[in-house]
Amino acid sequence: MNKCHSIHRRLMAAALLITTTACGAEAADRPRRANIEYPPVATVAVPKVLGEFNGVKIAGGFGSALAPDPRAPGYFYLLTDRGPNADSVDTDKKVFPVPGFAPQIGRFKLEGDKLRLVGLIDIKNARGKKITGLPNPSDGKTGEIAVDLDGKALGTDPDGLDSEGLVAMKDGSFWISDEYGPWLVHVDARGRTLERIGPFGAKKALPRVLALRRPNRGMESLTITPDGRLLVGLMQNPVDNPDSGIRKTSRLNRLVSYDPRTGATRQYAYVMEGLSSVVSEIAAVTATSFIVSERDQLFPGDPKSPARLKRIYKIDLTGASELSDPQDGPNGRLVNGKTLEQLNDEELRTAGIVPVTKELVVDLLTLPGGYPHDKSEGLAIISDTLIAVSNDDDFGIAPDGKGGIAPKRLPGEADRVDVNRIYFIRLDKPLK
Repeated sequence: MNKCHSIHRRLMAAALLITTTACGAEAADRPRRANIEYPPVATVAVPKVLGEFNGVKIAGGFGSALAPDPRAPGYFYLLTDRGPNADSVDTDKKVFPVPGFAPQIGRFKLEGDKLRLVGLIDIKNARGKKITGLPNPSDGKTGEIAVDLDGKALGTDPDGLDSEGLVAMKDGSFWISDEYGPWLVHVDARGRTLERIGPFGAKKALPRVLALRRPNRGMESLTITPDGRLLVGLMQNPVDNPDSGIRKTSRLNRLVSYDPRTGATRQYAYVMEGLSSVVSEIAAVTATSFIVSERDQLFPGDPKSPARLKRIYKIDLTGASELSDPQDGPNGRLVNGKTLEQLNDEELRTAGIVPVTKELVVDLLTLPGGYPHDKSEGLAIISDTLIAVSNDDDFGIAPDGKGGIAPKRLPGEADRVDVNRIYFIRLDKPLK
């Protein structure tokens, strides 16, 4: 071997050593996609405990939204909602046993059939201060009164979020949708707010009609098109347009796209399966097609009132009517003086309004191992033939009917308290 060749080999070896030293930890923490084995169900290994009150443990809370880490296959981000809460005996009050809780994004690593928490991101306002999940005082106000376990009023938080939808961006930032404003909030990799977009007439804003969302039924779902250009969300239910009386008749829900670069929005009609069903999540297949989780709010194992609707649909915007109001009025587009929510099926057809198409993809109630939860809230696409669904365990608590909290138990599962799980579901038919 000549001298030059020997020097060249030593330089190459040194370069390889430097590369391995600098990137080895990161590479070890990012398994190759081909080596990942997805179990039918993965459970959070050790739920994070927030406290215990009168023997009721408050733990978990992740699962309101689910987003694969776009930079590390085998890792998932799971979102909490506004925090531990339960209905009070007074209908306008909500009990917050941990009022200082900041909504969080948890990063989990899939290890066999377990999900191990490896990182936490607290959501913060633009000044870098942790927010809470307490209701908003003005824009985004729901009329809910937050109280502690002793019934004492807790006040409001102008930065408060009831976080429900999550998009993990390739640059490390996140977009979050919520149920108060509803708001779209862009946060950096450390959770600090970069933008906060609501239906309140700013330069960049959501359609004003969305401010008529039902309390606690705002923008439950959020995704981004594969090209990274448009955020797309669905309201949890039809908005109260013109008023709450519409809840007895309307199944017309609103799908909204938002362009973060320009603030431009578009709206489409999504027809709900029933008056009591809700939309929980959306995930993009292509620029115009999506999968959507629609469900009732019942437990499959409840002998008195068992669940009947826990489905994943594929929807397509192709050929659907764009419903935006050019004037962005408070009630949106009107037809013969009526809001879109007031129109019956025949009136919609006469007006030429075509909803998005719906095709059943999965009925969760027919999964081989069953689906015991009341809530299917997170939804993600792993591949054309593999999707993931997470449940919201409500931090393992439920109302006790007396203004306090009780364990949230799963009927038919030996009285087990609900916990966070991800269900990995293989599809017979590819999504595209």
